[in-house]
Amino acid sequence: MAEEKDDIEITEDGGGKSKKMIIIAAVAVLALAGGGTAFFLGGDESATEEITEAAPVAKQTPIYYSVADPFITNFSEQSQGAVRYMQIKLKVMARDQQIIDAFKLHLPAIQHELLLLFHGQNYDELTAGTKDLQKTTLNKINAVLKSEKLPNKIEAVYFTSFLMQ
Repeated sequence: MAEEKDDIEITEDGGGKSKKMIIIAAVAVLALAGGGTAFFLGGDESATEEITEAAPVAKQTPIYYSVADPFITNFSEQSQGAVRYMQIKLKVMARDQQIIDAFKLHLPAIQHELLLLFHGQNYDELTAGTKDLQKTTLNKINAVLKSEKLPNKIEAVYFTSFLMQ
């Protein structure tokens, strides 16, 4: 006598009990393997949420360094024959102490480059705005620090005092 259930043929003869046990064991192994795979692939959603939440890397805290001495210079091209001067106090910002340490180490070279930069400015053009001068100052500083082969660089330059007369 043969009976068919779920595409598995079960026959009742002398060795039928051992075949049933083998089939039941195979089905149990497959069920456990399928459940384990489902668990690892998507069963634990909290593990995948932790990975996606940790993906955005938080920026480090900014570190500011204030250059103690102000930059004081005259303009290479005076405005309408009048002698004009400029004084700038600045701070730099980085997110790595190594960058600030490199800035301090190379401060004499940075001051030299910035004095040349500031001296070469046109008084009349600076009265319109200083954003370009701020960007150029940042680029000059990072150019000097480029020789250090550091992974990061100075991120911002802030003019804390800017006087022209």
